[in-house]
Amino acid sequence: MARRIIIMGAAGKDFHVFNTCYRNNSDYNIVAFTATQIPWIVDRSYPPELSGELYPTGIPIHDEVNLESLIREYSADECVFAYSDVSYDFIEKQRNRVIDAGSAFSLAPVDPCMVPSTKPVVAIVAVRTGCGKSQTTRRVRDILNSMGKKTVAARHPMPYGELNLQKVQRFASIEDLKKHKCTIEEMEEYEPHIVNNTIVYAGVDYEAILREAEKEADVVLWDGGNNDIPFFKPDLYITVVDPHRAGDELRYYPSDENFKRADVIVFNKMDTAPPEGVEIIKRNVAEHNPGATIVYANSPATVEDENAIRGKRVLVVEDGPTCTHGGMKIGAGTVAAEKYGASEIIDPRPYLVGTLKDTFSKYPGIGKLLPAMGYSGQQIEDLEKTINATDCDAVVIGTPIDLRRLITIDKPSVRVFYNLEVTSEPSLEEIIKDKLG
Repeated sequence: MARRIIIMGAAGKDFHVFNTCYRNNSDYNIVAFTATQIPWIVDRSYPPELSGELYPTGIPIHDEVNLESLIREYSADECVFAYSDVSYDFIEKQRNRVIDAGSAFSLAPVDPCMVPSTKPVVAIVAVRTGCGKSQTTRRVRDILNSMGKKTVAARHPMPYGELNLQKVQRFASIEDLKKHKCTIEEMEEYEPHIVNNTIVYAGVDYEAILREAEKEADVVLWDGGNNDIPFFKPDLYITVVDPHRAGDELRYYPSDENFKRADVIVFNKMDTAPPEGVEIIKRNVAEHNPGATIVYANSPATVEDENAIRGKRVLVVEDGPTCTHGGMKIGAGTVAAEKYGASEIIDPRPYLVGTLKDTFSKYPGIGKLLPAMGYSGQQIEDLEKTINATDCDAVVIGTPIDLRRLITIDKPSVRVFYNLEVTSEPSLEEIIKDKLG
């Protein structure tokens, strides 16, 4: 009989694991997905348009909070853990939940989930959310473009809408973001490529996505999310580490896979990094991946107008996932507020509206930052209301996109920018040219 499997996920990697390892394999019966981390993605189905001939009615998606009862209801033989940016301590708790409920527990496989490409693939990943992968990806893209390579980016999945309409998504203009009803989280990742004339693919079925990207690319650029593995088999594997969270490269899943498999390890934020954190990661490289090339880099924050910050009482709005499940206490906005002499960073918690109260309840360690949550229209509306209700002189926008395009801010505001500056040899240019010619 087919082994009955529940895939534990968060609307992204879980679907990819199913597509690559289970969809057409009659030795297994995927009886359900569970979902967590992302709000409002439960109580729907992985549709038959995507699930294949073995699943003519699709596969139900349930809230992970009900995992034990689901194991009993579906008589699950095994639960496969398939989401990212969690500690191994957390995974051990999940393992115990599953075993105590009478099922087996396993982590999603790695190599079978990396789809081979007919074109060179450069993958940029990280060991945690908020390491600086985005600016590293932009730098690599610019290097490839300067080499005359037609670069097409493929972004880690964020399929939070109607899945059967999100099998393969192509973004070549800002209008495409509207057409596909993108969340703030999606726009933050797609828009920086689009405005630099780089086509971005994303969606649900990443083998189908890769085949479309190959048609118009000299090089495929894998733009990873969280700390997940590349979904395409890399020819050049670049992993970003954060000395501010030294040791997470081994304590988090699947950080250790990215850390141990990397051809290049980028130490980011060296201008603010604690020396002891740098040394811890260097020792871990020597022990676990001694063949990797180390690159040192800074990500300095700049702003449109420093006078909009200096001496002002400011509200700092940061990238949402970095401050929530990424666990970062500061982001680009905080760095800029301190660098350019804000007199005070205002605590947004007394002014929270609607769904943002739920966010702070779930992630109480956020502190005096306002995460730019935007998984739904309601969250975007609540974000706007919270910003406008906050008693401050100015708003510092530390998100990868300009929030002022999406919401109306009724007080002075200033946007923060950050780019990767490599400070060591060999440079990323030398490494990439040596690999790809």
